Amino acid sequence: MITSPEFDFYWSQLENSDFIILSVYLVVSIIPFLNSAREKTSIALAMVLSLLLVMFVRFSFSILELDFNEIHFFSLYPFLADDPTQIHRFFTSAWLHGGWIHVLGNILVIGLVGVPLEQRLGAKRWLLVYFLGFLGGNLAWVLSHPDSISPAIGASGAAFGLLGAYMACWPDDQIEFPLLFFIRAWPIWLIVFVRLGFEIYQIYAIQEGTAGETNIAHMAHIGGFFMAFLFARLIAKGGPSPLGSDDSYNNSTNPSEAKRIIAKKNLGELTNDPWEIAGKPLEGRAKWILWNLKEQGDELETRQAWLEELAENTICPVCNGEVKLLEKDENFRLICSINDEHLFWP
Repeated sequence: MITSPEFDFYWSQLENSDFIILSVYLVVSIIPFLNSAREKTSIALAMVLSLLLVMFVRFSFSILELDFNEIHFFSLYPFLADDPTQIHRFFTSAWLHGGWIHVLGNILVIGLVGVPLEQRLGAKRWLLVYFLGFLGGNLAWVLSHPDSISPAIGASGAAFGLLGAYMACWPDDQIEFPLLFFIRAWPIWLIVFVRLGFEIYQIYAIQEGTAGETNIAHMAHIGGFFMAFLFARLIAKGGPSPLGSDDSYNNSTNPSEAKRIIAKKNLGELTNDPWEIAGKPLEGRAKWILWNLKEQGDELETRQAWLEELAENTICPVCNGEVKLLEKDENFRLICSINDEHLFWP
């Protein structure tokens, strides 16, 4: 391992003012995700905002000429990859970018590809795919350049990971994307063919010595793509959208409308009456509400309304506990407030 002073990364080097700067980076990177969780908004857009805020803070600190080198402490140096004390670099490097063009290029993909993919996968599965992308990219770069002392930064591996996951699960989906000098709805497989093909060509050109000097980590792009591609179908199982093509989804260019289409496909069956099954059939007003639910519950809004009424007028058929309404991805279900294994319907 190189031991020259310029590669001395001990935290003891930092002063109190440096920790204040670190705190600012941490806060601005996390706030978008806290807001997304509270407001139940897109995690993909939260990621876009997080990357932009970190870049804006770096830009502001450079104007103020603050003496702190975040690249020094948080970028990925391949020669340090086997040091357990430097493992954080595999994660933190994905929030740093070399400039505005670099970050804007990545958030273009994260926004345009990531938002519809999140509607397919759901937020938690989307985050897992995203992390697999940048980890796969970083691993590919370290394995292909093990002795490099040049810092690697950026979310490009994650962006290509999103493309890899989409290609593995829903290759025929069409999304608005700038490709071949046109912005229009292109199928995922064509976007991947062009973008991944260009990366492979660039790697070939570098190996042949015809590409000239470059600071782009093309191997990280390839690694991010294939890491997410390999695991995407396993991750997507049980998610809000079934694997394979869905023409009604593809034809919807409005993200909120696409989400509603998926929610309607995942409406639970109302035929099995848990109170009847438990030998405690509903009576009176509760019975009337249940009848209306079964008659009118094929639309999202009417189902929500009748389920809310039913929750207020019935109890758990197993323990007689309070019944609550649970919402997930615009779908509503009744659950037992004591144990959701007692009641999770429909």
